[in-house]
Amino acid sequence: MKVIETERLVLRWLTQDDAAFILELLNDPSWIRFIGDRGVRTLEDAKNYLVTGPMEMYSRLGFGLYMTELKDEGRTPIGICGLIKRDTLEDVDLGFAFLSRFQTKGYGFEAASATLVYGREQLGLKRIVAITSEDNDGSSRLLEKVGMKFEGMVTLPHDSEELKLFGVDF
Repeated sequence: MKVIETERLVLRWLTQDDAAFILELLNDPSWIRFIGDRGVRTLEDAKNYLVTGPMEMYSRLGFGLYMTELKDEGRTPIGICGLIKRDTLEDVDLGFAFLSRFQTKGYGFEAASATLVYGREQLGLKRIVAITSEDNDGSSRLLEKVGMKFEGMVTLPHDSEELKLFGVDF
């Protein structure tokens, strides 16, 4: 199901048919460095990640992480972007990750900007946050570029890493 369309991108619900792409994305060096190793090593692992993560969130909340594809003939998948409701954060947060070869081309900005508008206008959210590793300068810059402000450092329960918290109020 298509959720958001921008000038160059389509954001849609993920399905089990996206398992091969998810397997590649979750094993991309930038994913492992900045988000963490999720132990997804097979297509079956990737399908399980999809069913218990994004697809479960769609059925429970009506939103989640979306497949982000180029508007080319083959609808080339380049990453994921969307909204997540974690039990460990009070507010809905913006999440995104792109394959390394599609980073620094403006796709993250385009997808994240459109996702914030969607959250505000379609979902009626009054506040959206985002978290990122302290050393993930690229994501920090992108979050500031889309209008989010650094609010401080947080440590989520069951995790030892301090994360940068960004937020925007509408």
